[in-house]
Amino acid sequence: MEKEISDAFNKQWHESPKGTWHVMHWMGIKVLKTPTDMWVYQELITRIRPKWIIETGTCYGGSALFLANVCDGLENGQVISIDVNKPKRDVKHPRITFYRGDSVAPETIEYVRRRVTQGPVLVILDSCHKKKHVLKELALYGPMVSPGSYMIVEDTCTGRTVQKEHGPGPGDAVDEWLPTQNRFVVDLTCQKYHLTFMPGGYLKCVR
Repeated sequence: MEKEISDAFNKQWHESPKGTWHVMHWMGIKVLKTPTDMWVYQELITRIRPKWIIETGTCYGGSALFLANVCDGLENGQVISIDVNKPKRDVKHPRITFYRGDSVAPETIEYVRRRVTQGPVLVILDSCHKKKHVLKELALYGPMVSPGSYMIVEDTCTGRTVQKEHGPGPGDAVDEWLPTQNRFVVDLTCQKYHLTFMPGGYLKCVR
C-alpha cells in the first residue's frame, strides 16, 4: 500500500501541467527536479565532499548552479555539466564548467578523464533518457565513481510510473546493467522522502 500511494503521488506530482517541477527555480534559474531529490543531493554532497561532480544533461543550468552553491558552502568541489546544447540560461559560476558535446562521445569522455584526476567523484546522469543511451553512460561513467560515492540515474520513473508511452528508459537501463557488475548497489535510503523521480536510481559505489 505504501508503494502504491508513493507511486501515485509521484505520478500526480510529475504530471501536474501548470505546477510542481515545471515551475521550480533555484536562484532564479529553472530546475527540472523535485525539491526532495535536491535535498538528498545536498545531503550526499555534504557527506561525500566530492572533488568533482559530473552532470550529464544541463538544460537551463539551474541544477549545476545548485550543485555549485552547495560546494560553495563546503568550500570544496567543481562541477562539469555536459550537454549537446548550450545552457538555456546564461549561468556563470567559478565552480562550473559547461562542456558542449554528446555525453557518450569519445572526445567527451577523454575531456572528462583528463580533467578529473582526483576524487571523490560523484556522477549524475540526466541527459537522453532512452535506455540505449543510459546504458552507454552507465558503462562509461561508472568506472569514474569513487568508492563510497554515488552514480545517480535521473528519471528512472520515465517509461514506468510516468510517461509510459516513452518506452524503455533509465530505469530499464539500470535493471539491465546493475546485475552485470559488483561495484554498485541501490541505496533505498535516498528515497526516504518518498517523492522522487529516481526510484531505484541512487546507486552507491561500494568498492
